[in-house]
Amino acid sequence: MGTAGRWFDLTGRVALVTGGSKGLGRTIAGALAKAGANLAITSRTPADLERTAEEIRTLGRDVLTVPADVTDEAGISRMVDQVVAHFGHIDILVNNAGIEGTGAIVEMGASHWDAVMNVNLRGPMLCCKHVGPHMIQRGRGKVINVASVFASRVARYMAAYAATKAGLVQLTKTLALEWMRANVQVNALCPGYFLTPMNAAFFSTDQGRRLIERLPSQRLGRPEELEGAVVFLASDATSYMTGATLYVDGGHQLA
Repeated sequence: MGTAGRWFDLTGRVALVTGGSKGLGRTIAGALAKAGANLAITSRTPADLERTAEEIRTLGRDVLTVPADVTDEAGISRMVDQVVAHFGHIDILVNNAGIEGTGAIVEMGASHWDAVMNVNLRGPMLCCKHVGPHMIQRGRGKVINVASVFASRVARYMAAYAATKAGLVQLTKTLALEWMRANVQVNALCPGYFLTPMNAAFFSTDQGRRLIERLPSQRLGRPEELEGAVVFLASDATSYMTGATLYVDGGHQLA
């Protein structure tokens, strides 16, 4: 392996990915596994977790599946303990679990707003709260908070979702400052529109095609186009990079 390759080699490291059973979380988990990491993946759907785990095992990696709800602090504490008991440590935390949150504010129930906040912002906070002490004690770690292009862009009826993603970027920056001297890097990854099984039907509609035409790139991202950024943020290549926000969005935030 050349010098450049060693920067991105994750062999022997342990990554915990929330929302890791499908969509971009599945892509993220697979990218880390391809780079050499062993995986703990969590979501609320055990069947999806097992399907993703089987794919990762074909790469020769150890995979632990942990069904969990990121809004439940007691459950998160148990999940982290289970991962540490299995692997001995956690090197990389990817806070990817999230839900959509659309709707006009004047018509939005407070319960809907709270649900989006709980998953998209409370969840990452709880995971950082319970994983952070392990990383700080070891004097090393990587946290990747998966935000969105809507952390800085605005669109009608996206208030709840955008507010959580903007808040997640600020949480990223604050934790980066708090954990800097413990050699724990905390960065945010902001994807734009990527084609996944969950949104394929929408983007095949007239409305979806019009949205694509308005994008600067006039195309959706392919899931594999996110892999390099994930491995970069998880690797030694970012040992002096913390509190940063990395956009992988085809230039969407520029328009």
